[in-house]
Amino acid sequence: MDLKNGVFRGKPIYILSVLLLLAVLIFSLLWAVTFGAVELDVGDVYRVILYKTLHIGDAEAHGSGSISDIVWFIRLPRLVLAVGVGAALAVSGVVMQAIVKNPLADPYILGVSSGASLGATVAILFGVGAALGENYVGVMAFLGAFASSLCVMLLANAGGKATSIKLILSGTAVSSICGAASSFILYVVNNSSNAIAAVGRWTMGSLAGAKWETNLWMLIIALGCTLFFLTQQRTLNLMLLGDESAITLGTDLHRWRILYLLVASLLIGFAVFNAGIIGFVGLVVPHVVRMLFGTDHKKLVPISALLGAIFLLWADVACRTLLDRTELPIGILTSMIGAPCFIYLMARKRYGFGGGEN
Repeated sequence: MDLKNGVFRGKPIYILSVLLLLAVLIFSLLWAVTFGAVELDVGDVYRVILYKTLHIGDAEAHGSGSISDIVWFIRLPRLVLAVGVGAALAVSGVVMQAIVKNPLADPYILGVSSGASLGATVAILFGVGAALGENYVGVMAFLGAFASSLCVMLLANAGGKATSIKLILSGTAVSSICGAASSFILYVVNNSSNAIAAVGRWTMGSLAGAKWETNLWMLIIALGCTLFFLTQQRTLNLMLLGDESAITLGTDLHRWRILYLLVASLLIGFAVFNAGIIGFVGLVVPHVVRMLFGTDHKKLVPISALLGAIFLLWADVACRTLLDRTELPIGILTSMIGAPCFIYLMARKRYGFGGGEN
């Protein structure tokens, strides 16, 4: 299996690329916070951040007030959330594509997005899970995403060990069932236009509900799962060879496939909990990284995480600034950007996905 079919090859270039992307991510985070519908003085923005993080500056001028609230409680939290969600979606996309050995796979191919949508729909229209607190819609979406993943695994393991083909077929079935259930509920329970609009906003994705408390957990989950998958580079590479070849090399992929699906579902579930359904990030970003750096998961996982974080961060900036007095749902923008990029990748005559060219 050729793992070096990218444009950029060699360990020095890989290390330099990771460091460069880290620098771009930090610079983007500091620069993007200055963009928004409300014009703020750049100096005031950074003085607020310095005071809030290091307690440097005037507490009365930069510790409270409208400028402080806009920067610290609105703009910066959603940008940090974009970093965590973007990294989570990109890494889960890498893993999903390896699990099912399918370059068309993304984090939602196994019915996860449909399960999350069903959970959110039931919560919004019927108030199910209201006892879980003010974030109960997100909690129900997370539970729906995780439950759909478990259903996919149960179906895929029925009658024998789960394979990549059985996972794809099971995911398609679960996705269809959850999607049909959501549509049926919306059609029958047509008693509140506000509730239906809320369901629509949830399924289109948004970072507007970002909070520092939930951001912390999103970052911990994203970083922890990324590091975990980075240690699994050999097994992920073997998945591109297939089960028979992996067994001859002494590795049974069945249990690893189930474990990776659970961890990836955890990533996707937390992303859905915090930001709703955002498509195409986990589909396009891994393909771009493979095209540039090859299919070795040692490089693919960390670079995809960084590129996904940077992409979603700037996508959020665009959503907040493209339209006057309104915010474009981020799921719409990522689809508008991701679909043409994916069409271009499919139209390429030479594109490697593992052992050969597809």
